[in-house]
Amino acid sequence: MKRGAKKRTALLLIDFMNPLDFDGARSLAPRAVKAASCAARLKRRMRAQRAPVIYANDNFGRWEADFEAVVADCERRGGASADMARLLAPSSDDRSVLKPRHSAFFGTPLEFLLDELDVGSLVLAGLAADSCIMFTAHDAYLRSYALWIPGDCVASEKDAWRRDALAYMARVLKARVEPADRIAGDGEHAKRRVSLVDRRQQTR
Repeated sequence: MKRGAKKRTALLLIDFMNPLDFDGARSLAPRAVKAASCAARLKRRMRAQRAPVIYANDNFGRWEADFEAVVADCERRGGASADMARLLAPSSDDRSVLKPRHSAFFGTPLEFLLDELDVGSLVLAGLAADSCIMFTAHDAYLRSYALWIPGDCVASEKDAWRRDALAYMARVLKARVEPADRIAGDGEHAKRRVSLVDRRQQTR
């Protein structure tokens, strides 16, 4: 089945459950929390439309961990890590995959899960725009998923890096990058915004 025949849009939350213990994390932290706050509002709107929500999170080298353990570790750390875990606490019916590298598709069952859910369009939110978001977007584009990457729901260590990454993904990957809070309000407006992503998929 061609993905153009599929109609569902899924929200993919990438690496928001994050210990922020790497070089550059201090610069990323406030930007990450701001993006998480915007993504939390977007998640509520998309869940109201019954869109699937999937967490794709790095395992941070802990091969024995599961997603719940990653979330619990972030909650214990306090600071920005705990703030993001609180803002984007998983719901009981959300899905999750742990990824070993940058792309949410590499070495994970994500593609099989999306097929099972009949997804043809993806909304990507998370960290970092110029790294894991971009790698995931590339892999999604190669698999013919339509993309919306809300500019206010992703973050990088530097604002210029985020802007450059969004411009590149818009130009090369044909992604929509309009901010979620600017164009997707509550209720019917949000429904129309999700439909725009789906309609783009059907015309590819």
